[in-house]
Amino acid sequence: MAKNVVVVGTQWGDEGKGKIVDWLTDNAQGVVRFQGGHNAGHTLVVGDKVYKLNLVPSGIVREGVTCYIGNGVVLDIHHLLKEIDGLEAGGIEVASRLKVSPGCPLILPYHSAIDRAREAAKCADQKIGTTGKGIGPAYEDKVARRALRVYDLFHPERFAEKLKEVLAYHNFILTQYLGAEAVDYQQVYDQAMADAERIRPMVADISAALYAVNKAGQNLLFEGAQGTLLDIDHGTYPFVTSSNCVAGQAAAGSGIGPGMLHYILGITKAYCTRVGGGPFPSELEIDAEGCPGYQMSQKGREFGTVTGRKRRCGWFDATALRRSIRINGVTGLCITKLDVLDGLPELNICTGYRLDGEVVDLLPIGADQVERCEPIYETLPGWSQSTYGLKHWDELPANAQAYLKRIEALVETPIDVISTGPEREETILRRHPFSV
Repeated sequence: MAKNVVVVGTQWGDEGKGKIVDWLTDNAQGVVRFQGGHNAGHTLVVGDKVYKLNLVPSGIVREGVTCYIGNGVVLDIHHLLKEIDGLEAGGIEVASRLKVSPGCPLILPYHSAIDRAREAAKCADQKIGTTGKGIGPAYEDKVARRALRVYDLFHPERFAEKLKEVLAYHNFILTQYLGAEAVDYQQVYDQAMADAERIRPMVADISAALYAVNKAGQNLLFEGAQGTLLDIDHGTYPFVTSSNCVAGQAAAGSGIGPGMLHYILGITKAYCTRVGGGPFPSELEIDAEGCPGYQMSQKGREFGTVTGRKRRCGWFDATALRRSIRINGVTGLCITKLDVLDGLPELNICTGYRLDGEVVDLLPIGADQVERCEPIYETLPGWSQSTYGLKHWDELPANAQAYLKRIEALVETPIDVISTGPEREETILRRHPFSV
C-alpha cells in the first residue's frame, strides 16, 4: 500500500529541508513541489557535488524518481529552464522526469519589476526582505483572477490578448505610482513563446498523475518551501511569504485529497534563524565574536541560498514550534544542524513569552503581537564532544541527548530523525517516516 509523506519547515525557512527530502527519496518514487516559487533555495550535498535548487524538486538527484511541480507553485518558466540546463550539464537527466501542472500561474518580468520597485520605495523598517523575484505580485494576480497560467502559453492569440491587458495595468502602476520604468510587451511575449515550446513536453495533469501512481502503490514525497512562520495566513504577517507553507497546502497545491497525506515531518534546526525583516523573539547578536549567535552564524554557514544575505540567529524557540506543530498536524520532527551547537557551555530554550504582563505558551498571531514578546528561557548544559556526522543515537553526548529529549517534552512531539551533517548518510534515524 502506498505511503505518502509531507516535509514542511516549522520555523522561518532554511531548516535544511532539501537534504531531508533527498534522503527520504530513497523510499519514494515521486517528489512533489506544491507551493512557492524560485524564492526557495534547497541545497543538496551528494558526495563531492553541491546542488542548489530553486524550483526543481529535490528528488531530482535520485535516478528513476519522477518529480512534479503542482498548481500551487508560481512558475518563472525562464528560470526553470535555466535550472534544468544547469542540472543536465552536470549529468542529471531532468526534462524526461519532470512534470509541470498546466494550472501553475506564470511569473513574468513585470512581476519582478513591481516586486523590486515596491521594496525600494519602503522605509527601512517596513521592508519585508523580499527576494525581488516577483513571487508576491504573481500570487496577487492569481487571486485577482488576472493571472496568465501555463496552459495559456499554448494558445498564442489568447496569451497575447491577456498579456496586453494585464501589462497595461501593471505598467500604469510601475510608471505612475512607483516611478519605475515600463516593461516592454514584445520582449515579454517573445520570450514566453520561446519558453513555451521547451516546456510543452513536461506539462501534465498533476492531480491525475498523482492519483494514478498512488493507486499503483507508489510512495510520494511532498516537498514544502519556506517555513510555517512565513505562511501568509499563519506567520508573522506582514513579514511573511506570499503562499501557504503548511502541510495542508500539499493537497490544495497538487490537486489531491488530504486523506492521501499520511505522515507530516516537521523540519527544525537545533536553534533558530530568520532571513529578512520581521520579529524574532529569541534573536541573538551574530557579529560579536565568541558569542553563541556568532558561532551559529559562522559554523552554521547561515547565509541565504537564494539571496546570499546573512541569516539572523537565535536560541531554539519551543513556543513558536508548538504553534507550527498544531498548524501542520506534525507526526514527527527532524532536528538539523545539531553539530552547530557543539562546544557551547550552556544552551537556552525559549519555553514561553511574556506578552503585555501575561505568560503565553504559543506564538501569537501577527507581527505586532510577536514584536512585543519577551522570551522566557530554560538553561541546559552544553556538550564539548563533536556530534558532526554521527549516525546512531547512542553515539550522541549525554547532554545532547538530554537537549533533544527536553525539546520533545516541551513540544509533545517525537524527534524521529536527526541530521548531523549535509551528506545523506550523516543522519540518525529513530523512526522512519515511511514506516510509521
